[in-house]
Amino acid sequence: MHRHGYKGRKLHRETDQRSALIKGLAEALILNQRIETTHEKAKEVLPYLEKLITKAKGADLHSRRQVISGLQTLAAAHKLVDEIAPKLKKRNSGYLRIKKSTTRRGDNAQMSIIEFVDSISVAAPEATQLETKEEAKS
Repeated sequence: MHRHGYKGRKLHRETDQRSALIKGLAEALILNQRIETTHEKAKEVLPYLEKLITKAKGADLHSRRQVISGLQTLAAAHKLVDEIAPKLKKRNSGYLRIKKSTTRRGDNAQMSIIEFVDSISVAAPEATQLETKEEAKS
């Protein structure tokens, strides 16, 4: 049998299980800014989430609804559109990075850390600290 036209990894799951896994990993990454998973799963979730971030940067109703359909919960979708996407406006692509970490003890699977390239969580507290300092002066 030929291998032409088959894209992506099956990850030993059925189609609906695989899509739920990828949506769940994408949601966890949005909520936590960093996750550790197997290298193969990280390589699958990277292009999926990069496309969602690009859609979220559109910031209109249609793109917001597309992001909502691509994630499992509304909270993660709203956080992506309202908080994360505006901080990534200056980037055209390459929002995420994959770094290999240790191997898993049970089955010796290669583990990887997937995280945002730009620091998402650090930028917000600096802005609030500046605002509090200005309020204290006035």
